[in-house]
Amino acid sequence: MKVDKELIEHVADLARLKLTDTEIKKFLPQLKEILEAFSKLDKVDTKNTKASFQPVELKNMLREDKIKPCLTKEEALSNTKEKKDGYFKGPMAV
Repeated sequence: MKVDKELIEHVADLARLKLTDTEIKKFLPQLKEILEAFSKLDKVDTKNTKASFQPVELKNMLREDKIKPCLTKEEALSNTKEKKDGYFKGPMAV
């Protein structure tokens, strides 16, 4: 793939970015390097490799639920001035 100023400008336009000429000059070699790295991956032989949708085994990392005493409504509302009829009062939706 040809990486040039026009490609950088096109990608920036798609991403709705306004880049200066200095930024374009800075990003040009970086984009070339990234695309070269990915082109190396295209050359890897994966014919005998099974597809893997989850390369790392998923485990349930949640803790066991334990019943504990909680605050009463009065305790929960005790530190706020913004309350009404036993509930927290939030800002008006706009």
